[in-house]
Amino acid sequence: WEWDIDKITSQKLPDDVALFLTNSIVDLPSDVKTSIFHFSCFGASLEIAFVKTLEIALDMRGLCDNLDLAVDEGLLEKTDNQLRFSHDRIQEAAYNTVPAHQRYLVHHLYGMALASFSTTQSDDSILLTAANQINLGGPNAIQDSRQSLTVADINLRAGKKAMIMSDFGASYSYFSHGISFLREGYWQEHYNLSLELFELAAKCALAIGDLANSKLHSE
Repeated sequence: WEWDIDKITSQKLPDDVALFLTNSIVDLPSDVKTSIFHFSCFGASLEIAFVKTLEIALDMRGLCDNLDLAVDEGLLEKTDNQLRFSHDRIQEAAYNTVPAHQRYLVHHLYGMALASFSTTQSDDSILLTAANQINLGGPNAIQDSRQSLTVADINLRAGKKAMIMSDFGASYSYFSHGISFLREGYWQEHYNLSLELFELAAKCALAIGDLANSKLHSE
């Protein structure tokens, strides 16, 4: 099959075409299939420059080349600066190639690797993406209390970055996720971290008009 990519990108895919493309994922080489799964973990689209960052930060050799093959198959669309799935059902199918209980751990591992990588980079989006991935992994992916503190601090740093950009909704999400990762006894054992998370969560909740949560985090 040869797909008219220009035509596909200019209109919404019919459901039967999307279904065909979705089913074709099964027949792809394993490394291409794996790369499409990696891509699906970050949403429906990514900047090409960030895909290159992922290839380095997560040691995903061949990621860009494999995604180019997916473009050739009509599964992805490529513009000058962006890659995106041709249809949301294709993203869903790619994401579901790995069982849910394993995906949580994958998100967590991606997030931790990106957080480590972000310390050597000036691009704030790397830290924000790291926090997003960790939060998708959730508390069940945390291995011990030390890691709980690490991911709470990552969310604190991400929230502060988002505040600088005046994105108070995102900031509140990061701070509240950070709070959710704290273990029992956090006020006694990690007072400064806990205080900062709660105070900033309350401030951001107020900024977005969420008075109930602002009051909750202030108590």
